Amino acid sequence: MKTLARALGFGIAGLAQAASIAAPWNGQPLWWLQLISLAALAWQLDALRARTSPRPSWRSAAFYGWLFATAWLCGTFWWLFVSMHTYGGLAAPLAALAVLALSAALALYYAAACAFFVAFAPASRAYAAALFAALWTPAELLRNSLFTGFPWGAGGYAHVDGPLAAYVPWLGVYGVGMLAAGIATLAALLLRHARGRALAAPVAVALVLLCAPALIGAARGEADEAAQSRGRLGLALLQGNIPQDEKFIPGGGIATALSWYGEQLQSATASLVITPETALPLLPSQLPPGYLDAIAARYANGKQAAIVGLPLGDGRLYTNTVLGFGPGQGTPYRYDKHHLVPFGEFIPGMFRWFTEMMNIPLGDFKSGGLAQPPFAWQGQRIAPNICYEDLFGDEIGANFRDEASAPTMLLNVSNIAWFGDSIAIDQHLAISRMRALEFQRPMVRATNTGATVVIDHRGRVTHALPRLTRGVLVAEVEGRTGLTPYAMWVSRFGLWPLWGLALLIVAAKLLLSRRQASRATSRG
Repeated sequence: MKTLARALGFGIAGLAQAASIAAPWNGQPLWWLQLISLAALAWQLDALRARTSPRPSWRSAAFYGWLFATAWLCGTFWWLFVSMHTYGGLAAPLAALAVLALSAALALYYAAACAFFVAFAPASRAYAAALFAALWTPAELLRNSLFTGFPWGAGGYAHVDGPLAAYVPWLGVYGVGMLAAGIATLAALLLRHARGRALAAPVAVALVLLCAPALIGAARGEADEAAQSRGRLGLALLQGNIPQDEKFIPGGGIATALSWYGEQLQSATASLVITPETALPLLPSQLPPGYLDAIAARYANGKQAAIVGLPLGDGRLYTNTVLGFGPGQGTPYRYDKHHLVPFGEFIPGMFRWFTEMMNIPLGDFKSGGLAQPPFAWQGQRIAPNICYEDLFGDEIGANFRDEASAPTMLLNVSNIAWFGDSIAIDQHLAISRMRALEFQRPMVRATNTGATVVIDHRGRVTHALPRLTRGVLVAEVEGRTGLTPYAMWVSRFGLWPLWGLALLIVAAKLLLSRRQASRATSRG
């Protein structure tokens, strides 16, 4: 019974972590819930360390840490079930099992972190908190990169709002996640071992760590920001709201998309008009005769430009592409999606049998290059990314190696109608807001069903369309120049500095343990 209660506690803490990324009741990130969730995990792991049992406690920590992470990840991207079952036709039990299997596999990284923490955490509370953060961070980084990466719902995204957001332009999402893990663990350990008036100490420590960055940021003001204004650009963001189950039906979603997007592209008056990902759901050779030529002719002269999403290919290999049309261009600007979606745009080896069970038009897509040139228009340099590419801040950061050619604006075009009216829309918005904060660049989002928004360089949504509606968002966005500290180091070294810091802390702990063991042996 006691074991069941403990397992339930870990599971509830994991679900709280999921809710902190985007609350189910309002879609907002909850930074305080993320800290409470990790503090609850650290509290229970510390309790396992204190247990006296014939079974090594690190094994229990691995199991309960895996349970926490599995609940967290299932609670974060449960909406994958919608794409596989509702739109893919996969039987509901198999779709649910697939989500569970993915979550359980990714949770193994966190299981290892928890096991190591319980086995080697020192008596010092501060050092133990640093060790937990140093172990938790590689688990997050592995999820970002291993097997092409699927980092959706990393804990740091809960801090796009709140006091730790002040650290984002310096540390990025994983650095802030590392800091949050350390703060949560330190608070949990101090509270767990505090007595009477000693409770004031951990509360004071937590308040200082949480409030210091916000107070410093307020004192410095906007004048201390790394990015400076590059001028303003008028936009028209198109949201077609084409139902996913109609998107590829001739005479249905295809006809609607071609008609509506065609009309908007012809009639828009904004300086830059942007469609969502694959707004035109056909290859150029499959479009009505002259359709694409008419768009190119419309923007060949004057003071307007357009960015249009569509697939390109030769019948064997395809690219998920946006084309840019503007005056004076011999050929359209082209950006090909770099970071492809496994099972969506390419099929990993030995898994074709799984995709053949679903009625989803899957193909083998070709990846575009890293750090492709931005679309230059009216003094702005606009760097596109497609769909879940904006999860990979280190890859977007490759565009900032040269300050003179770095983007002044970021653009995300998406179609997540695959996941219905789910929390995925809110989670993706938090991800885009984090990228805006990291680089202090506005992020513009043109999506099929939402969230179609303009995000300023401080990560705040300034303009938005209601989700699941058809409409045009007309707004102005202010481009920015300059480099944040995060942009400087991630553009040159990727995420390796965080790896190095985490591994240095772990190595120091192992070295200290070895010396202590050697001294104990010599005394004996």
